[in-house]
Amino acid sequence: MLYTSESLESVIEHLSRLPTIGRKTAQRIALYLLKQPREDVAGLATALVNMKDKTLYCSVCQNITENDPCPICESPRRDRGIICVVEDPSDVLAVEKTNDYHGLYHVLGGVINPLEGVGPEELKVRELLHRVQENVQEVILALNPNVEGEMTTLYLAKMLKTFNVRVTRIARGIPLGSELQFIDEATISRALEGRVTV
Repeated sequence: MLYTSESLESVIEHLSRLPTIGRKTAQRIALYLLKQPREDVAGLATALVNMKDKTLYCSVCQNITENDPCPICESPRRDRGIICVVEDPSDVLAVEKTNDYHGLYHVLGGVINPLEGVGPEELKVRELLHRVQENVQEVILALNPNVEGEMTTLYLAKMLKTFNVRVTRIARGIPLGSELQFIDEATISRALEGRVTV
């Protein structure tokens, strides 16, 4: 039996599909939005549609952007001899917050996970190997310190051994099982400074 309006129920249903948002949280958000001025809700809806329409992946590093190539890849201030390999665009944001890294990035778009049918072919590994041939001196493997991240790190280190490039990984200051996007800037900075050769 439906106790509220169909449109409110539809918003709750859509919000509850988002990661980490259960039905109760979705209901609280929907009721909050219902109390807001129409122009605020319309602004949010417009921002969501604009994000979906305008956002794309950089053809060089696979990071999210509105311009291709992205501002990081285009910046003349970046050290083009270093590539930091991360799992997702959210990890780029986490590393950038430190203001300690000034090289380029490569977003894999995930990690190797055989249980979910994700192998190296589903990731942007081929693109990384192509980029490494372009005068790169160091590749920093900054993947999340969990089983899948470790497996991907070992795989990439093996693949990169055929190139004349230094392969390092971020230091172990990041707790096992955590994700870069949830780590504070100081810990990420120390992990980047203390990286080791793989």
